[in-house]
Amino acid sequence: MILRPCLGKVRPFQHFKNPLNSYCCCHSFAIDFEEEVHTSSFESSNYLSAHQAFDEKSQRVSLNNHLLFEYSRNSFNVEALNLFVGIHRNGFSIDGSSLSCILKVSACLFDLFFGKQVHTLCVKSGYFDNVSVGTSLVDMYMKMENVDDGQKMFDEMEDNKNVVTWTSLLSGYSCNKLVDRALQVFRVMLVGGVKPNAFTFATVLGVLADKCVVEKGIQVHSMVIKCGFEAITSVGNSLINMYLKSGMVREATAVFEGMGDRNEVSWNGMIAGLVTNGLYSEALKLFHMMRLAGVELTRSIYVTAVKLCTNLKELVFARQLHGRVMKNGFYFDNNIRTALMVSYTKCGEMDDAFKLFSIMHKFRNVVSWTAMIGGYMQNNRQEQAANLFCQMKKDGIRPNDFTYSTILAAHPSISLFQVHAEVIKTEYQSSPTVGTALLDAYVKTGDTDEGAKVFEEIDEKDIIAWSAMLSGYAQKGDIQGAVRVFRQLVKDGVRPNEFTFSSVINACVTSMASVEQGKQFHCSAIKSGHSNALCVSSALVTMYAKRGNIESANEIFKRQPERDLVSWNSMISGYAQHGYGRKALKIFEEMRKRNLDMDNITFIGVISACTHAGLLNEGQKYFEMMVNDFHISPKMEIYSCMVDLYSRAGMLDKAMALINKMPFPAGAIVWRTLLAASRVHRNVELGKLAAENLISLQPQDSAAYVLLSNLYAATGDWQERAKVRKLMDVRKVKKEIGYSWIEVKNKTYSFMAGDVSHPLSDSIYMKLDELRGRLKDAGYQPDINYVLHDVEDEHKEAILSRHSERLAITFGLIATSPGIPIQIVKNLRVCGDCHTVIKLISKIEGREIVVRDSNRFHHFKGGLCSCGDYW
Repeated sequence: MILRPCLGKVRPFQHFKNPLNSYCCCHSFAIDFEEEVHTSSFESSNYLSAHQAFDEKSQRVSLNNHLLFEYSRNSFNVEALNLFVGIHRNGFSIDGSSLSCILKVSACLFDLFFGKQVHTLCVKSGYFDNVSVGTSLVDMYMKMENVDDGQKMFDEMEDNKNVVTWTSLLSGYSCNKLVDRALQVFRVMLVGGVKPNAFTFATVLGVLADKCVVEKGIQVHSMVIKCGFEAITSVGNSLINMYLKSGMVREATAVFEGMGDRNEVSWNGMIAGLVTNGLYSEALKLFHMMRLAGVELTRSIYVTAVKLCTNLKELVFARQLHGRVMKNGFYFDNNIRTALMVSYTKCGEMDDAFKLFSIMHKFRNVVSWTAMIGGYMQNNRQEQAANLFCQMKKDGIRPNDFTYSTILAAHPSISLFQVHAEVIKTEYQSSPTVGTALLDAYVKTGDTDEGAKVFEEIDEKDIIAWSAMLSGYAQKGDIQGAVRVFRQLVKDGVRPNEFTFSSVINACVTSMASVEQGKQFHCSAIKSGHSNALCVSSALVTMYAKRGNIESANEIFKRQPERDLVSWNSMISGYAQHGYGRKALKIFEEMRKRNLDMDNITFIGVISACTHAGLLNEGQKYFEMMVNDFHISPKMEIYSCMVDLYSRAGMLDKAMALINKMPFPAGAIVWRTLLAASRVHRNVELGKLAAENLISLQPQDSAAYVLLSNLYAATGDWQERAKVRKLMDVRKVKKEIGYSWIEVKNKTYSFMAGDVSHPLSDSIYMKLDELRGRLKDAGYQPDINYVLHDVEDEHKEAILSRHSERLAITFGLIATSPGIPIQIVKNLRVCGDCHTVIKLISKIEGREIVVRDSNRFHHFKGGLCSCGDYW
């Protein structure tokens, strides 16, 4: 048969430092591999003149093999292949060693066609039964990802196998990510009585590390000790790798310290493992120990050390390593330069990072481009990241999945739809990382429908993708969508993590969610062991506070092993919304004592607490503290709180003065607050001014028209009220209808004023009539000023008695057992007359009643309300 290489033309090597230098020149010529190799290139006379030392045939075979091995050992694989072709063409003898060596070369060159030619030559030459040749064939096929042929070759060897053959098959399965089949080979090997060697153990430990089956790894460790291989460096390195990947740092350290002969791989594996497990200080200490031990720093160790600097944000250490890399001649190593670049970006040194990136120039690859783009993203420079992404494509560098995952977070600096189109063209839409990034981008824009489509296209949905989809529904307030996704992921066998629970619990904050649903997810989080995770416990504090159970929120808050700003802010805001202003301020003062960071949300909660409790002086003090002591610039919401604080105290002039002093134009929330206060205090002129500004900002928002018309009604100006109502009709502005909800036995019931649609409507109104008599006996007198219609007084009393909150509470009284607390939600503010009635009902019925209106929570008990009648 005629052998010919199947590679393209290669450049000849120049300097080959080995004992056979005198023979190198004859093999350093270029050969055309596309056509049949010309015989003239290997003329016998030329070849023999270059190898005059090969007089004897046996010596010639030996020396040919020796030269072939030297080429292979020094990674001159193309030269080795050319030499073998020349030997074969000129009729020189080839033995099993020659064939084993050239099969290894074929595998290194990933040249399956040439490898199969050699396989045929092995059969023809009678070396097929040679165990070394057979093992090399198994190894070659496995390394070329031709698993079936590798397994077939192994089976054809029948009993002519040794431990090296078995290990080659095992290693092949491992390299091809067929972990289960690799472990099966190891089991069969042991059952068949084949004693593993050191390389076998190193390989199988690597398989177990990837599979994270540490229990089996411990068993193999015992076998290693029994077989006396614990002192072998490669085995020790594999044990360290396995234990560290399983998070068993103590066991890995014990192996490392027990190793008599450590090499660079041992030190690097141990340091890298400590970094992976988040033990950065320990990794840094070990790095210094390695330097004291005189271990030579390799490329891998430099990359690990730079990554350590990145995690520790040790800029000085990173610069020292940078200098040492340049001295040691590794400066042009792309992995090291990219690692240094990432380290500079993590330390915020973007100029230094870009200098490194610029120097790389022609050696930039998709990894370095993506690292630089990611650096800009991490430093909140989305515009530069987007520009670099465009430049990358102009330079002909094709983005990979990680590039797309990174740049998608740059929205709106990049067009989400354009990047999505690119992702589809490059067929990355089914990638979990890209799909999740796309999903997250759509969720952040509020487009959960498009996000759901992306979610469905992801082939292998991991927990991050599931959590992102859950988060999208939670942000939108779609509790049904969130619960549906959560149930589906559990059904699919995906184990929820702390972020999954955090997302679904946040979805339960919405008033449309069942109170019991939040409690059920709390129970699930406890069972799964995630309830103490910071993001979960913070979500629980927020959920219970916003769903009316401030006591449970406080209990979780007190039990938190650590607290983030979300927890503190939730408790302050929760107490403020529930009318416990002093408790909210106590939490704030505790934050101050601990010197914790605060933000605008913290002070919104604090000033709201002062507003709802009528603490005018305290509110002013905390506003000044925020600006002067904490140097936090007030946002629109803060000014709205201050306007509300002054307005509730009847200081409308001071509220207006603050609006005029604001550093930016007042927004809708400020004017709405002032308008509501103008209605309460019946200041028509100021109300008109607030309404005009509010309508100009939000012409389709019914609140401005309704509040203004109510102001005119409260002052008896029915003509002006009619004009406002007519304007609403002309502009087709729909007034929001008042609804109240109550949850009974995991089912939510809604009521509107005068509602008769409920199946128990007759019983509800019968109970309502009974209550009306008992209320009058308790001294209740209807306050018809809260009926903003131009009708007779008797009709006004009837309207008041049928408000939606009264119907919901009455249904709760007849649908639940005596003594059970009642909780309702109303989408509008509770009127003053209903507030009085609910206080009396809580006393005469002996019930605790919690009402959450559009403004806050009211806790009614024993004829009193937590708001102190100041709301």
